Amino acid sequence: MTTALVTPPGRPHTSDAPWPFTGRDEELEFARRCLAAGRPGLVVTGPVGCGKTRLAAEAVRGTDCAEVTGTPATRRTPYAAFAHLLPGTVSLHEALRRLSGTRLLLVDDAHLLDDASAALIHQLAAHGRTRLLLVAAAGAPAPDAIRRLWTGQLLPRLALEPLTRQETARLIGSGDTAPDSLTAHRLHRLAHGDLRLLGDLLDAVRGSGRLVPEPDSGTHAWRGPLPVTAAVRERTAPHLDRAHPVERETLDRLAFAEPAPLDADLLDLRALECLEADGLIEVDAAGAVRLVHPLHGPVLRATAGRLRARRLDPGPEERELALKAETAALAHRIDECDVRDLPTPAGEWLLTEDLPVPPGYAAVRARFARLRGELGDAASWARRAPGDPACRAELALASAQSGRPPAPAGGCDPL
Repeated sequence: MTTALVTPPGRPHTSDAPWPFTGRDEELEFARRCLAAGRPGLVVTGPVGCGKTRLAAEAVRGTDCAEVTGTPATRRTPYAAFAHLLPGTVSLHEALRRLSGTRLLLVDDAHLLDDASAALIHQLAAHGRTRLLLVAAAGAPAPDAIRRLWTGQLLPRLALEPLTRQETARLIGSGDTAPDSLTAHRLHRLAHGDLRLLGDLLDAVRGSGRLVPEPDSGTHAWRGPLPVTAAVRERTAPHLDRAHPVERETLDRLAFAEPAPLDADLLDLRALECLEADGLIEVDAAGAVRLVHPLHGPVLRATAGRLRARRLDPGPEERELALKAETAALAHRIDECDVRDLPTPAGEWLLTEDLPVPPGYAAVRARFARLRGELGDAASWARRAPGDPACRAELALASAQSGRPPAPAGGCDPL
């Protein structure tokens, strides 16, 4: 099952003009089958921002459908979600009777419903006269009556997955400033599966003027750090604005040095415990500490200020050592014919800060990507050092394998 939300050519996405829904064909067809006459309905779950509400809206388009929505502020108010459909004070029996004529009910953010509304929906499902389409965030706490809709097999459940990297590239690849493969990958990684955040990031990058044309490719590359717009700041502020200064200092240190060793001399252990409990950091089996969300590091670095960044930056010597180690690890993987995904924070730092890419590193990244079948990435990395013979060879190979021969670049024969 795939998703292809696209912006019409020539019209860039903006947060005020969302992408038309033109994908998830299989999921949409499944949802409509579940809502057909004689069927009980469906529960759609998935990560925040992955398109659950949009899919539900398309599934009920053109139908006579009542709609209710859960909200955090009304979780303690009985039947708050049904305030526009029910009188002020009703019993469960009376509410069920009044809604018995509703043939189709769409419930958005069902995990935020008050207990009375959740119980009413469970009873509607049990009686079977009302078809239900519920949308709920995966992994979020939900009333027991809502969870039992699918655990008790009253309704089938469709678990949506975030867009894949390839789907994200297709999604944002239209218009006059189509991003190159590395830029699309960078946006996909930062959005972390959230389509609304993806739109905010794309708006920020395009609005900053940091998309520059890539020679001979017809695409644009994102150069420089993340532009922190008001929309991007609003997305991250609830997580990064910490009440305790030590916790923010710890986040800042990680932003400039992740993965960092679990060392009491560098990081405050109590702060780490609080940040781990809040889901902001993770510690692997080797004791390396990382930020969980890929967006948080770039935002923290972009907003640190020059003096703070100068204090926290590990310096070019350490970055050079990290880059050499990363190059050696990639080369070893290639020699072993092992092209499984490998974390490459040193290379990501070069892209983020728009620093020069050493030819040897660009060539090994291009080869590694090409052997993984990521031909767009391979070409993008090879273009980072166009004067290097190995990079020219990798660009020729990636272009030939993708069926798009590159423009002549000095006549270098591929390896």
